Amino acid sequence: MSLPPLQTVSTGLVVAIVGFFSSFPIVLQGLAAMGATPSEASSGLMAAALSMGLTAIVISLITRQPASVAWSTPGAAFLAVSLAPAGGFAEAVGAFLTAGALTGLAGLYRPLRQIAASVPLALAHALLAGVLITLCAQPFLALAEAPYTAVPILLTWAIVGKLSRLFAVPAAVLMAVGLTLWGGAVSAPDHIVTRPALVLPAFSIASTLGLALPLFLITMATQNSPGMAVLKGEGYPPRPGFFLSAVGLASLLSAPFGALQTCLAAITSSLCAGAESHPDTALRYWSAVMGGVFYCLFGLFSALIISFAAAAPAQTLEVLAGLALLGVFANSASIALADPRSREAAAITFLTTASGVSLLGLSGAVWGLLLGGLAYRFSQKS
Repeated sequence: MSLPPLQTVSTGLVVAIVGFFSSFPIVLQGLAAMGATPSEASSGLMAAALSMGLTAIVISLITRQPASVAWSTPGAAFLAVSLAPAGGFAEAVGAFLTAGALTGLAGLYRPLRQIAASVPLALAHALLAGVLITLCAQPFLALAEAPYTAVPILLTWAIVGKLSRLFAVPAAVLMAVGLTLWGGAVSAPDHIVTRPALVLPAFSIASTLGLALPLFLITMATQNSPGMAVLKGEGYPPRPGFFLSAVGLASLLSAPFGALQTCLAAITSSLCAGAESHPDTALRYWSAVMGGVFYCLFGLFSALIISFAAAAPAQTLEVLAGLALLGVFANSASIALADPRSREAAAITFLTTASGVSLLGLSGAVWGLLLGGLAYRFSQKS
């Protein structure tokens, strides 16, 4: 096997920097909301990074397609605004395993893929927008509550975003690192390379319906399906069965160490599959392979990242997470409300989800999808 072209190595590094540093704050928030201890969150971040890195390497080498892989950022956002299950983080890990199993089954069993795809696109994006709105408001709330943190980070994000939207959030992360170092409270972890923490899963009907099912649907609609669409648009024949089976298996293997779902990526897949990756379309898969290598390296040092996060000024992670998700929120909201025929049903889904209502042990996201789905069915019959 020949060595990867230098251009694909640099593209892979950009992919890993964008994919990891643009969204790790929301992953940490999601794990913390589920009751993870610092060591469990560190292990979960490492396992998620290793899972997406190794999966990208394997499937790209097998298929010779630039299939970039990610952790489920929308899924992490959903976790961040959800109540921790009664059984604590062990029950959340059980939900991660169930969601991963559903994804793997969707790869092996076409009817399950079709059921997941039958959720109207407008409702899926309304659900995601409802999950994200609370998180995306945090940077602007922090302007009043923590201005010395929020203002420098927001200004960095805005200025760099004028030059490159791709690097706006990583630049904001660098500013947050600078503010943390300025505070002088950073202490190195006992171990630089992250130690895995095995979590024995617990299962319940409530966590299956309230966490696992929404995780599966959100990730399928907003990550896996768009990721395959990007590859198809760049001229690479889709392999949904193989791809979904692969990310489902990766999710199952990494979940006991605290990782949420592994999935196909959309934004970083477009970087790997586009002309900037390499002039020769047959060699662009190397960009996804090298991106996977760098993901694995970043994941190994998750403990150090957690130490910085713990020492960061108040509301730093909330500001970074909100900025990272702002573009996703805007895109989801526009798709949700674009079609007048489904606009009211999407609004019901969005508002119910955003309300955070919890009834009969089911989260607002589940009720949003149920009520919005009923409204959608009635609107189609009228």
